[in-house]
Amino acid sequence: MNTPTPAPSTPLDAAPLESFADCHVGILRRLKALDRLPELLEPAAQARRIAADSLAFFREAIFEHHLDEERELFPAVLASAQPGAERERVQAMTERLTREHRIIEGLWKVLEKDLKRAAKGQDTEMDMAEAHALVAAYSSHATFEETEFLPLSKLILGRNSNHMAALGLSLHLRHAPQVVGHI
Repeated sequence: MNTPTPAPSTPLDAAPLESFADCHVGILRRLKALDRLPELLEPAAQARRIAADSLAFFREAIFEHHLDEERELFPAVLASAQPGAERERVQAMTERLTREHRIIEGLWKVLEKDLKRAAKGQDTEMDMAEAHALVAAYSSHATFEETEFLPLSKLILGRNSNHMAALGLSLHLRHAPQVVGHI
């Protein structure tokens, strides 16, 4: 019969205790990351708010603003411009501004899908070059309109107070709540 081999007389192996200490290193690293979470959540929440606000603003303000200009302001200025060079200048300006509206709206459409995802807190690969292009295009558009077109429009419409009043009334009616009658 074989007799069992006696247990070694060496000291206890310390490896199991070291594995507990190693676990703490990993746990503490994860907890430090968790401790940073609040500072990371605020920029993420801000990004969601900016995306949601941008979506609403484009729908409610910018598209409506473009429509107001194209349906009300541009025709009013064209109709009141003096025939010849002045009307040709206004025509060229309104065509340019309308083209710019379509460019800006096209850039917006490229970004809109990613902004919707960002507003919901979903991952997105937003094309920042497109976002910068939109900002630059609108900035240029607004500068031209503010420094060139609107001063000329004020001059042209200001020649006849009825023209300015008609534009104001037209814009008011366009944005007034619609009354629905009952029969």
